[in-house]
Amino acid sequence: MAVMGIPDGSGRLVPRKASARSRVSNGGHILPDVDGRSAVARRYRDIAAQIIADMGGASQCAEARLQLIRRFAAAAVLAEQMEARLANGQSINITDHALLSSTLVRLAQRIGIDRRSRNTTPSLSEYLQRQAKRIDAEDTQ
Repeated sequence: MAVMGIPDGSGRLVPRKASARSRVSNGGHILPDVDGRSAVARRYRDIAAQIIADMGGASQCAEARLQLIRRFAAAAVLAEQMEARLANGQSINITDHALLSSTLVRLAQRIGIDRRSRNTTPSLSEYLQRQAKRIDAEDTQ
């Protein structure tokens, strides 16, 4: 996925090299300046990764959808933390919880909650290569 950079003088945006993009853009970090080893960061990453997988993978998602998925994951982690406090007998602000729940519903509607299968159909050349290998393997037996 090419990330567009500065216009090249002709008014067009030109792709930037991976080395010129942020670690977040390149997938090296989940968020800027966040140690991804904390329980909250791992849960955030797990939620985002599962939703992206449900969408057919990152290559099937536009950047806007990936951004919505990140917002959903963040809100979901906050909701889980709030619900853990409730389950431990602590009080929570029900208005905040309801607002967070409504936000999650709206984000889920925008993202789409239907699972999408990844296209695993081989190209014609891949199919022919596999068939040739299969035939060669049968001939050597």
